[in-house]
Amino acid sequence: MPEFEHLWSPIKLTLELATLTTILLLCVGTPIAWWLARSRARWKEAVAAVVALPLVLPPTVLGFYLLLLLGPNGPGGSIGSLFGLRSLAFTFEGLVIGSVIYSMPFVVQPIRNAFEAFGDRPLEVAATLRASDWDAFWSVALPLARPGFLTGAVLGFAHTVGEFGVVLMIGGNIPGETKVLSVAIYDYVETLQWTQAHVLAGGMLVFSFAVILSVMLFEKRLGRVGK
Repeated sequence: MPEFEHLWSPIKLTLELATLTTILLLCVGTPIAWWLARSRARWKEAVAAVVALPLVLPPTVLGFYLLLLLGPNGPGGSIGSLFGLRSLAFTFEGLVIGSVIYSMPFVVQPIRNAFEAFGDRPLEVAATLRASDWDAFWSVALPLARPGFLTGAVLGFAHTVGEFGVVLMIGGNIPGETKVLSVAIYDYVETLQWTQAHVLAGGMLVFSFAVILSVMLFEKRLGRVGK
């Protein structure tokens, strides 16, 4: 139907944002999770607390400080000028940076838990077989931590799809550039376009339920296999 054709733009933008954010989080979050799981530094829990801050920090607070950092007077202005931009605020690139920071604990924590779950024994056995630390990481640690990676990827993707406060603060409401699903729903409600809001909100409800159910069933299956 013609009145629903414009709904695809925020859906497409949200999927692109969530996919790119999840890939970056797996790349950035894996070494962080590995260090948190293996390091014996006394201050590692302070680092873990910084990573987990988005879990308790109001999104508007995080969004405000990210806006300052990404704006023309912050580092984002200097970086943006390299690409002909005034700043990284109110751009898709800025949304990616904010989403990576905001969704990081949802990816790092499951991977860290997975690394900690198998303990030292498998790596010690690999060492006795003359495997280097690098080989042991790729051939032993990563396969054993696969459930954590899957859970982290699902949660990171889903959390990025549903974020609102941070993306609104640093991205605004620019169609085709920063108008993601959550912002589009807010916009439709604000302008009393209830039908469009129902379509997007209903889709988000079904998606959220499917994500939670998938994670629960996956963890239940892992519990049976581990017995």
